[in-house]
Amino acid sequence: MARTRNTGQERERLPIPREIKVLIVAAFVIAIGFGIIAPVLPQYAQSFNASATAVSAVVSAFGLTRLLFAPFSGRLTSRFGETPAYMAGVLVVSLSMFLIAFSQDYWQLLVFRALGGIGSTLFTVSAMAFLARKAPPSIRGRVSGAYASAFLIGNIAGPVVGSVLAVFGYRVPFLIYGTALVVAAGLVFFLLRDSRLADRGKPDTRPDMKLAEAWERPAFRAALTSFFANGWATFGVRNSLTPLLAATAFTGTAFWLDGPQIAGAALSLFAVGNIAAVTFSSRLSDVHGRKPLIIIGLLVAAAGTAVIGWMDNPWLFLALCVVAGAGTGTLNAPQQAAVADIVGQERKAGPVMSTAQMASDLGAISGPLIAGLVVDAAGFGWAFLLTGGILAVGAISWAFAPETNLPVVPGGPRTGVLPKVSSRVSPPERPAPPPDAG
Repeated sequence: MARTRNTGQERERLPIPREIKVLIVAAFVIAIGFGIIAPVLPQYAQSFNASATAVSAVVSAFGLTRLLFAPFSGRLTSRFGETPAYMAGVLVVSLSMFLIAFSQDYWQLLVFRALGGIGSTLFTVSAMAFLARKAPPSIRGRVSGAYASAFLIGNIAGPVVGSVLAVFGYRVPFLIYGTALVVAAGLVFFLLRDSRLADRGKPDTRPDMKLAEAWERPAFRAALTSFFANGWATFGVRNSLTPLLAATAFTGTAFWLDGPQIAGAALSLFAVGNIAAVTFSSRLSDVHGRKPLIIIGLLVAAAGTAVIGWMDNPWLFLALCVVAGAGTGTLNAPQQAAVADIVGQERKAGPVMSTAQMASDLGAISGPLIAGLVVDAAGFGWAFLLTGGILAVGAISWAFAPETNLPVVPGGPRTGVLPKVSSRVSPPERPAPPPDAG
């Protein structure tokens, strides 16, 4: 028992590597900018006389290019390294923001938003691969949680700022986001210079983990399902339909916030629920395993999302945004850590991480389109009920999958690589390789 307690204390004392802290700061800068445009983008698209389905298509176009270019992102990350790929991706998204700000019609907006998806998948996949390589196995959940928290804190402030900036016109928030992305790329370029040069002088000879091998793991298949569900609900429907629901249902209700302001508050409160949950779920997943927290998070998010579209009381609507956000926050860090468990540190994560990202992007594409059609045909209530059902399917898939953080003891797994054949009975363990200092 004393040994177990000491292991837990060592895990708590183990610091997050400096390189990862730099990426966390860059993520915070990016998230503030993303939060600024989130409540504005649907209304900007509507200003070109777009329908609810056409507005959703703007969100889906971003996800579509992410999906199509995800395999290339994995290969580019493996070939050129994580940090060069990350900076290139951030700058491509920055360019797309400046172009969006000067769009003259709906079709230009659609094309330029799709361009941003290419850069987005490049910096997302490279960041996930970087975290998988640099994070010590015993604190993978904490590292994933810290990285997610940076995005969430930015998403709390961003939508509020974006709603305020909307009075200056819909174009200003995109100029601000583009500038924030240039700043984030600059941070990575200067602060990770030593790490980048060290990586260049020490070629990464680790083999890629084959996708076929990952697919053999029931946990990886479950992760793809939950990534899809989370992409549908969080990156798709939340960003496309939640602001429209708020602006449509609560305009002229004599509430102290008007429709667009409620849209910004809804996204911010979703992020508040996220960060409140991720602070404990990331650490708990290192001790008690990824699976329980992923299932709980999916079920809570499903319950909160399924009924949100039926609300006619703005207070209940905002409260459910917090609940749905808490569910998402509970599952996000353990879900990402689970994929890192599967890959380990002995192999490159690019192909497997890009496939997980593709599952999320597929949800982010299909979710807004299908839910947008449901809104046009039957109303917001049924669209959000459908979304809650998709999240529940993700929970069911994990109910039949094994735990990835094996053995489940304080301090996390003793090995960075799972056994090839997943089983509830752990096979003999191998000593953990030392963390790669890069």
